Amino acid sequence: MRCLGVVLLMATACRSGPAPLRLGTTYTVQQSGALAVLESLWTSPAPLTTVVAPSGQILRSAANGDLDVVITHAPALEQRLLVGPGHTLLRCPLAASRFAVVGPAADPARVATAVTAVEAFRRIAGAGGPFVSRGDSSGTHVKELALWHAAGVTPAPRWYLESGADQAATLHLAEERQAYALADLPTYAKLGRLASRILFTADTALTNPYTLYLVRRPEPHPAARDFATWATHAGRAGMLALRLPDGMPAFVVQPGDCEATATP
Repeated sequence: MRCLGVVLLMATACRSGPAPLRLGTTYTVQQSGALAVLESLWTSPAPLTTVVAPSGQILRSAANGDLDVVITHAPALEQRLLVGPGHTLLRCPLAASRFAVVGPAADPARVATAVTAVEAFRRIAGAGGPFVSRGDSSGTHVKELALWHAAGVTPAPRWYLESGADQAATLHLAEERQAYALADLPTYAKLGRLASRILFTADTALTNPYTLYLVRRPEPHPAARDFATWATHAGRAGMLALRLPDGMPAFVVQPGDCEATATP
């Protein structure tokens, strides 16, 4: 049997046996180390085939029936692209990390002394940035746009740059440009030794919730529901064990139980 390469597909070994369970998830789940934990703990006979992309792309793939289970962090997009149109059977709150506004140590916009995230974004705009956005319909990008909107700011091209890339690449570009950026805190910590500094994170508006969805398909994968149950117990416990450099948890429990979103 020949293994075919797939763009953004984390390779699984060629094997006979149960069909792979197709899990779609985001760059921040991968780059924070959480995906490696989930993959290492999953011991079902059904192997995982994992697709990693921005949340918007993952949700559209799920809506097209190309995935069995997804873990994303863009609540508004999840509702609009997946739950609202009836493409899911089960919604399971999984865990939450935190976003942070990062930037140059000199902090010319005085972000570190802001009281709220919205004020921090207003200060960046008032100082003329620079700011590097992912610009890719990821959960991070969606959150960033919501903060600009709440701040009453339309980013200006003279100080606003879209990387069109994943979280790690975006943070490296922000470091290179001595720019501000919105970062998923566990991913930032995993990169290590960035010149950019964490400047602001003390606002509940920067909570970053991850949710697992069981995708509604004509022929559901027989292991999909088992994976959802496992992920919200043993899988989640593995994620919660991850720590930031200061010893604080990288992820915390996202309140709520799995709930049906549609009738099979």
